[in-house]
Amino acid sequence: MLMITRSQPETFGERLEFYRQRVNAHLEETLAINKDVPQELKDAMHYAALGPGKRIRPLLSYATAEFFELKVESVDSIAVAIELVHAYSLIHDDLPAMDDDDLRRGRPTTHRKFNEAVAILTGDALQALAFESLSKSPFLSKQPQTQTKIIGRLANAAGASGMAGGQLLDLEAEGRSVDEVALADIHWRKTGRLIQASIMMPSELATSSAETIRKLDRFGNDIGLVFQIRDDLLEVEQNTEILGKNTYSDENNKKTTYPSLLGLEDARNRASEVYKNVLETLEQLGERAGGLRWVSDYIMNRSH
Repeated sequence: MLMITRSQPETFGERLEFYRQRVNAHLEETLAINKDVPQELKDAMHYAALGPGKRIRPLLSYATAEFFELKVESVDSIAVAIELVHAYSLIHDDLPAMDDDDLRRGRPTTHRKFNEAVAILTGDALQALAFESLSKSPFLSKQPQTQTKIIGRLANAAGASGMAGGQLLDLEAEGRSVDEVALADIHWRKTGRLIQASIMMPSELATSSAETIRKLDRFGNDIGLVFQIRDDLLEVEQNTEILGKNTYSDENNKKTTYPSLLGLEDARNRASEVYKNVLETLEQLGERAGGLRWVSDYIMNRSH
């Protein structure tokens, strides 16, 4: 079995590609679990889950496994489940009842490619499949108590107190004045919780001190905020062709973002401040956190 170790000779770019190819292959396998699926739903699920994407959440899961020197096979179902939930969230986020976007990852959104009803059902099916993949994982099934904790972490991150609740708060805030505390809470629920879960789910497989877990938890919180601030900045700094989605969508929907609240320069400074906290935590975690440091740098400096 392949072991994830920090001594692997690949460059960061090669390792990123290795993990992307790995999670894509397992996504394809997972999408084939259920044979008796209506063809249009099957096509839409493949379209949404296997389209071009950065796979940042699976990368964080694999980098966490690297930190703990876990077997790569033990993390595959976690990486797949995280990406399936993320894909489902993007489908629903793009719907006319939500952000009403028609472009995602450089292609028509799922409801534009198929139709609104199919898109809703596709999101529902991908979310269900995420939990099915965790429940059927041969590696997780050997540790049923740990498996239950991992499933619970994902459910909590995606549910009413996490992503779903954050989406509602985001909708309710449209056209309203929102301060930075409220904005951070919206983004923490809507985006940060799933990013943090990408780190904490693999951590359940490891034997580690409570202090290390606290540091990883803090790292997950901070890198989730960095991701969102950078996402807000990219929407106004980049064009639609590079970004792969409609720029100024948040502005058109009258959403408060870090640039609209703080201004561009102060939003950049805020991202740098939080990223400094990220680096300090990674320094405390030591040499084994090299993979997490690479992914963090990728998040901070991405151009799309």
